[in-house]
Amino acid sequence: MSIALETTGLGKRYGRQWALGDCTLSLPVGRVAALVGPNGAGKTTLLHLIAGLAQPDAGHVRVFDQALVNNTEVLARVGFVAQDSPLYLDFTVADLLTMGARLNRRWDTDLARARLARVDIPLDKPTGKLSGGQRAQVALALAMAKRPDLLLLDEPVASLDPLARREFLQALMGSVAEDGTTVLLSSHIVGDLERACDYLIVLHTARVQVLGGVDELLASHKILVGLRRETADVAGTAGVAAVVKQSHAGKQTTLLVRTDGPIHDPAWTVEDVSLEDFVLAYLANSDAGTLPGPSRRGAST
Repeated sequence: MSIALETTGLGKRYGRQWALGDCTLSLPVGRVAALVGPNGAGKTTLLHLIAGLAQPDAGHVRVFDQALVNNTEVLARVGFVAQDSPLYLDFTVADLLTMGARLNRRWDTDLARARLARVDIPLDKPTGKLSGGQRAQVALALAMAKRPDLLLLDEPVASLDPLARREFLQALMGSVAEDGTTVLLSSHIVGDLERACDYLIVLHTARVQVLGGVDELLASHKILVGLRRETADVAGTAGVAAVVKQSHAGKQTTLLVRTDGPIHDPAWTVEDVSLEDFVLAYLANSDAGTLPGPSRRGAST
């Protein structure tokens, strides 16, 4: 399996505070990965380190098996859209396309123009006079026109309306299918992630909490519904490896559990887990974690 992105013990400190600590993960080539976590978890810091916009204070980053530091060749293969969609506001959209063509050896002007035409962005208008949503669309078009092998997106659809978000995600998935682009997409809109992403990274308190393929992660978790009981009473249930989240209402107990086999206990109704339920359960329990193999560092079972 080819790896697009790998970090080992990656950390970034601002003053005495670690914004990211001991971050170890890998992202296979061709996957569309959701990067999820509460505010302050280190998502933007991680993306900045991968994009070469910040230098780590610990650990290292490898992109397509190459060290990132001072490596312009590999950085040319990375596209990045920051959360605030930074653009030169006095430049027209056409000016930005011209600049992109001069700065990027793999630049695809036709792709950028076609994408902007689909969302009715005028090329002769200064970007400072566009709406926030239109500026986000321009930033996205510029990033995709770079034809990156690894595309980093920090809350790219936050300012877009639902229809524009859907159109962007469809274009993103089309790009992945056509070019094999690997994507790391940070977003709080889990519904969008569920439609577009097949890999999941959850950051919590500056560390990796969850890592793996979405289908595999969801298949290894279930929701159990039954008569009210204490969590300790569930520990011996065959097939239950750990209780990630529990809630009680009246005489009923609902659990989200990580499994290590089928659950046949007739005391429980067993249900599948949605990505939103899965993410919210882990975010609500910072001590829980699920990481593959030797990368399982600091995760609680």
